[in-house]
Amino acid sequence: MAKDVHHRIVRKALEKDGWTITHDPYLLRRLSRKPYEVDLGAEKFIAAERDTEFIAIEIKSFLGSSMTYDFHAAFGQYGVYRFFMDERDMARQLFLAIPEEAYRTFFLAPDIEAICEHFNVKILVYNTTEETIVSWIRR
Repeated sequence: MAKDVHHRIVRKALEKDGWTITHDPYLLRRLSRKPYEVDLGAEKFIAAERDTEFIAIEIKSFLGSSMTYDFHAAFGQYGVYRFFMDERDMARQLFLAIPEEAYRTFFLAPDIEAICEHFNVKILVYNTTEETIVSWIRR
């Protein structure tokens, strides 16, 4: 599967934030056919809780000619991955990684926020220039 144009940027941002990349890609095994590939799997030791948090990240650049089209594609892919993760890997949280510019210009629109809230879409906002994580939006 082809990697998103921002794959390296998000991987570096996660590592800067203290995450250990455990899978690249993270495979979602199915009963039949080839597994789905989420872009990254990562874990982070949380010292205060003495626990480990597990995540999977689907990276999207939103560089196409239509943000709405890119959103529909990303949302569908996120939903399919979450379905399989809910069945087989409930300990790992799925995040949709989006660039800061797309977040500010598209995802803050009331209708898009309402859709993401309704479907509990977890979002990781990243900065493409500084290669950092700007925010985690957990619903």
